[in-house]
Amino acid sequence: MPESTPALSYADGRLLRHGTEHRLLGGAIHYFRVHPSQWADRLDRLVALGANTLDTYVAWNFHQLRKAQEPDFRGWRDVVRFIEMAGERGLDVMVRPGPYICAEWDNGGFPAWLTSMPGVELRSTNEHYQAAVERWLDVLLPRLTSLQASQGGPIVAFQAENEYGSYGDDPEYVVWSREVLLERGVTELVFSADGANDFYLDGGSIESMLATGTLGSGGTEALATWRRRRPGEPFIAAEFWNGWFDHWGEEHHTRNPEEAASSVAEIIDGGGSVCLYMAHGGTNFGLSAGANHDRVLQPTVTSYDSDAPIAEDGTLTPKFHAIREVFGRVRELPEIPEALLAPQAVLPAQSLPVVPGVSLLEFLRSLPVAANHRTPLSFEELDCPRGAVLYRARPILPAGEFTLRIAGLHDRATIFVNGTRVGVFEAEVHEPLTLTGTGERATVEILVENLGRINYGHLLGQAKGILGGLLINQRMTFDWDHAVLPLEEFTAAQLAQYAAPSGRIDGAPGFFSTELQVETPADTHLTLPGFGKSYVWLNGVLLGCSWERGPQHSLYVPSGLLTAGTTTVTILELEHAGESVELLAAADLG
Repeated sequence: MPESTPALSYADGRLLRHGTEHRLLGGAIHYFRVHPSQWADRLDRLVALGANTLDTYVAWNFHQLRKAQEPDFRGWRDVVRFIEMAGERGLDVMVRPGPYICAEWDNGGFPAWLTSMPGVELRSTNEHYQAAVERWLDVLLPRLTSLQASQGGPIVAFQAENEYGSYGDDPEYVVWSREVLLERGVTELVFSADGANDFYLDGGSIESMLATGTLGSGGTEALATWRRRRPGEPFIAAEFWNGWFDHWGEEHHTRNPEEAASSVAEIIDGGGSVCLYMAHGGTNFGLSAGANHDRVLQPTVTSYDSDAPIAEDGTLTPKFHAIREVFGRVRELPEIPEALLAPQAVLPAQSLPVVPGVSLLEFLRSLPVAANHRTPLSFEELDCPRGAVLYRARPILPAGEFTLRIAGLHDRATIFVNGTRVGVFEAEVHEPLTLTGTGERATVEILVENLGRINYGHLLGQAKGILGGLLINQRMTFDWDHAVLPLEEFTAAQLAQYAAPSGRIDGAPGFFSTELQVETPADTHLTLPGFGKSYVWLNGVLLGCSWERGPQHSLYVPSGLLTAGTTTVTILELEHAGESVELLAAADLG
């Protein structure tokens, strides 16, 4: 029979599960970062780690990318099935429905249509914001409340908002973030999560809600802070960062397994509970990766391996075994099935020659004009939450030398003048291009890529596109055509048209394709030697972005994206092309 009281409670500094002292040993796995064909496998590996709890965010924009769409909970978006599968394996589940999740995920989980709405003030008591969030939770929460432990399901806890103490200091908003869950039927434990020190607790915690910590080290200090600040509450590291993520153009992050396990042990030995972030990171498929901003935009790479104990391809790493041993100090560990210890099945390493399709400019010029406007429109005004936009105008270029720059550029612009590529801007504030004109009108085309919406900090929700204008010397350019590139939404038929053999023999930017023959689908790692900046599709599904600047140099391909027989690989290259696609037996993350 279902319990009528919450599964988790606390008293005298102890965490209790149905009244018995309990140690939460958890790990984060995000359903939206794991192909559904691998949900069962990754959950089995979490159990083998010794975890008793699964932690997952819910990404609003994964379910409702556009306002006009009804939220989608089918297939890959079937979060209910993912949670049920965890329960079938004996795992408790902590759900973190946001609506803000950070997670290095595009826009911190917020849909772009919400963050661009006039009058909306994010993460506040603003009535427009709260009304939109409540409409979303009215759809989401009935699917989750029926899975609570009090209803016989696996969900034992919900997080209210996420790390609000890193963003603001409005206790009224924090109270609302809890009440909005309770009003919609949440009866299990509700908690907040903030950085594990006084500063973050000051902004994000309230007395009426259990406070948990997010940290990657300093467990002893965090335990002491909780005894001082939150007497009577157990310490739970709701996020323990045992690894880290990567940005394009930076170093690949790793963390020593023994050192990470030692930091976990510091919390466990001090009587605390731990949830690993991440236990298994997975992949930022398509264009779902977010970005940070520290004086410049820092786009996150396609891989979300995060040096986690369970690697992106499912490998049980040395960190897995080191942390499992620590978990074994406070619970009896299950046997690791032999199938999980065996090497992952992968396709044989091979090289696949590519065939050129339509050139980049020919493709861009074939796109329909979505709008004409006196000034450049943002991605949001064009209903383009992700992907790219082509801007086209016909300004008079001065006779002789002149400068060209873009005011309010978000994010990366490739500029063509009369069909010739003249430069790339990659920063909002950039050095202008110096060009020579003839005193006549010219066709200026600017391809602007959204490199990922900011997921953390005060710039959350920042718009994309040309937000100011094109300046020729100091003169503004008017009358713009706009064409939208919804890269995640191209159909297989469209891609086949773009990638049809064209007879081009150069390595110039444009579409390329090849075919992979597979008897039995298995995982592989795809790399593009000689290519610059590429978007890669498999059978019409956008796998992600590849960029020669690294650190990531291969894209993980789960077997579920391949078909027995022929798999079509399509590439849109923006810089320069190589001659082949290579399949590797192991990942190259830098």
